[in-house]
Amino acid sequence: MQNLIQTLNVALDERAYPIHIGCGVLSMPALILPHIKHKKAVVVTNTTVAPLYLELLRSTLENTGISTLPVILPDGEQYKTWQTLNLIFDALLSAHCERSTTLIALGGGVIGDMGGFAAACYQRGMPFIQVPTTLLSLVDSSVGGKTAINHPLGKNMVGAFYQPKLVLADISTLDTLPDRELKAGLAEVIKYGLIRDPEFFVWLEANIEKLLARDKDALIYAVHRSCTNKAEVVVADERENGERALLNLGHTFGHAIETGLGYGEWLHGEAIAAGTLIAAELSRQLGWLPVEAVLRIERLFIRAGLPVFGAPLGAARYLELMRHDKKVQDGKLRLVLLKEIGQAVMSDVADESQISAAIEARCTQTGKV
Repeated sequence: MQNLIQTLNVALDERAYPIHIGCGVLSMPALILPHIKHKKAVVVTNTTVAPLYLELLRSTLENTGISTLPVILPDGEQYKTWQTLNLIFDALLSAHCERSTTLIALGGGVIGDMGGFAAACYQRGMPFIQVPTTLLSLVDSSVGGKTAINHPLGKNMVGAFYQPKLVLADISTLDTLPDRELKAGLAEVIKYGLIRDPEFFVWLEANIEKLLARDKDALIYAVHRSCTNKAEVVVADERENGERALLNLGHTFGHAIETGLGYGEWLHGEAIAAGTLIAAELSRQLGWLPVEAVLRIERLFIRAGLPVFGAPLGAARYLELMRHDKKVQDGKLRLVLLKEIGQAVMSDVADESQISAAIEARCTQTGKV
């Protein structure tokens, strides 16, 4: 299976685009060339990914006559800022890049988000290709067109919806991914099982160790199934007016952890794992989710090597940070909660005392389900 190329289509009418998934697709010019209309591309990457994959991508492109301009950014969530974004604009302007120049984001979620936002803004929009190199970006952030940078008061608060022309998902890039980053990506994989795909959750319970061991067939299956789920949701609700918001299970709490501790202290997936358990606990307190289901979720995250307790910021600080969440509507905090494993809902029924109780239960090492 690992030698096969699997292709999904994100069916957004005239803005539809393919996701090519497989091992070695970064070396296959036939997959990328149809999506570069002019003979110039800018490759935005970072100091960690550039030594690993920049030359491979450049040779794939330049051997077919496409010139490339690398833009190498510092690595880390703490650099997802206006200042770093301007480094991309500086390079584009200095090289006299035109609106027809293609921008390629080669890296994880931070590079994909910043590269996509830069592409959305430069001359009001330039072609954009995602080449994700982390598990988290392969299964989530590279698909669906959400781009953004962080603000000191909130994560991903400044951005745009801007779809790529292509997602090139090379599973081989996971060979060089640090174990901590691989585990963090599993949080977003598990999310799909929790919100809409209970059969996938059962598969993950049976195969999580294979994923941790980087079994290629298991990784391809998990990436393909995750991207299938993501593509279906994006096609149904591109601008996050309804169902797409369910993809944010655990994110409101998790973003509070990331912002409260300082960007980069916890990896995104680590914060999402802990945030998901807070959401599950609140769902239990509301009488929706049985204790056994919460324990089942907790066991899978533990087996994945992810945190199941949040940072001890205190409930008041969590609530303060969560009020900046994009899902706040008419001043009321709406949360993604679980009715059961495989069924998520957006709800504003929980009051602050109930939310605080769930936070306190899951944000100390003595917290009990």
